[in-house]
Amino acid sequence: MEIEKNRELGRVITRLIGGEHLNREEAFDAFSMILKNEVTDMQQGAFLAALTAKGETADEVAGGWQAVYELDTHKVALTDLDIVDNCGTGMDSFKTFNISTAASLVAAAGGVTIARHGARAITSSCGTVDMAEALGVDVECNVDLVAKSVKEAGIGLFNGMSPQVHPLALGRILSRICFGSPLNIAASLAHPALPKVAVRGVYAPSLLMPVAEVMKAIGYTDALVVYGGIVGSDKGMDEASVCGTTSGVRLQNGFMHQFFFEPEECGLTRHAPGDLAPDPDRYAAAIKMYQLLGGKGSKARSEAVILNSALIFFVRNMVVTLSEGVEMAREILLSGQALAALRRWIEVQNGDPSAGLAKLADLARAGR
Repeated sequence: MEIEKNRELGRVITRLIGGEHLNREEAFDAFSMILKNEVTDMQQGAFLAALTAKGETADEVAGGWQAVYELDTHKVALTDLDIVDNCGTGMDSFKTFNISTAASLVAAAGGVTIARHGARAITSSCGTVDMAEALGVDVECNVDLVAKSVKEAGIGLFNGMSPQVHPLALGRILSRICFGSPLNIAASLAHPALPKVAVRGVYAPSLLMPVAEVMKAIGYTDALVVYGGIVGSDKGMDEASVCGTTSGVRLQNGFMHQFFFEPEECGLTRHAPGDLAPDPDRYAAAIKMYQLLGGKGSKARSEAVILNSALIFFVRNMVVTLSEGVEMAREILLSGQALAALRRWIEVQNGDPSAGLAKLADLARAGR
């Protein structure tokens, strides 16, 4: 059986190498073979590399998403809440500190109900899940506890690399593939609660429109898909940028349009990319995150978080302009309200809240 499946996927790989596109059903079948581990590791890696090198289409990513969601996702119902997801694909060419976690907490403190779906670090020093864990959140819990946290704390995180969330294969594959591929995109979209609203960062500007098209196809009604550039560099981040031009696509009411903006247009300062560089280890990163959430971070880090928080308020229609969102986020972050949101999150998304709060207290002492 494995030999037959290897040959079947091999024919698909040959087509991809030749520049052919797959339709959604063909992509679903190929990703299904990978998730079910029906082909060798070599074939799995070759498929992802060939698809990445060709350049993924919206149908191919949608097929991948369908496979991950249908075959490898524990699902929860949060339809009674207006939830918003905020995450990136990872694998970007410029690594930053964990901006999205801080932005999500600022948004939660501002009244947005955040249901995140993130992963551990693969090519960076501290991913979304790693940061939440270092702060005291239980990231290996089941999806029902995450849903409880979304409802009661206004924020929760589904660990995209945990068998509690994706029991079949996703964590196994992502932990072994150290390059950006359509699987990263498909996996990030395979959210257990299927939100309709999101801010999503991508690791390359060429992915902006395809990812927006996939999000529209799978049921998103409002979304901002962004890529942050760095002036004078070909590198970028899966976040809005205070180091250069942010490119994006907005999905709203079934329509999509491209946009571009500079940080100065939103009332922010342009910063050197080195000011956003990640910390040397996760404990140091967690200490700085605690300080940042308490309104005591550096100006560059604070403004990066403020900008990305503003995107969440904007896509949630809580502000009319991005500049208004910036002012709203600035007030929340500098007042320390995000730190209170973090404490509540730790209390609810935890099998042992006292252990989580003890981690937070340790960070508080270390960050004095």
